[in-house]
Amino acid sequence: MPDIKALLAKAKPRERAVKIMLDGALAGEIERLEGELLTVSEDWQPSDLAEQHPGREIAAQIAALRETARESEAEFRFRYIGDEAYSSLLAAHPSTEKEQAFDSESFPRALIAASCVDPVMTADDAKALFKVINQGQIQTLFDAAWDVHNSASLVPFSLAASALLAAAAGGER
Repeated sequence: MPDIKALLAKAKPRERAVKIMLDGALAGEIERLEGELLTVSEDWQPSDLAEQHPGREIAAQIAALRETARESEAEFRFRYIGDEAYSSLLAAHPSTEKEQAFDSESFPRALIAASCVDPVMTADDAKALFKVINQGQIQTLFDAAWDVHNSASLVPFSLAASALLAAAAGGER
């Protein structure tokens, strides 16, 4: 039976990384072009077999912008801050409503700032970030920060990895 000191020597705080796209204007342009592509595709009827679909040029623009979008992604890595620090953070941001465990406005910013280890940020940095990213991106960051503090899963499961490995194993027969 292992002793607690041996287990503690192996233990590492939970971590999770997520990516968000920082160029909101670029995301809007991609969405605009996707709408344009849909419109062109719905209305287009070729006059002969040699005629090229007018959406090809739009699709090429979308592909190029998506590559640029990948370059504008930033990775945020979160790490569990420990039981006492987490409890103190919760206590510092109490909810005014009985149904909630924390203040929904101040706690997410504080948790993101406290648990983001790359890039390191302060609460003021998180506040400035929240001014330029949208609510969905804020939620993505908060979900990652929340997960490292509250997820009880033992080993994360990847459906995509399992399916790929199963397909590869099936092809070797």
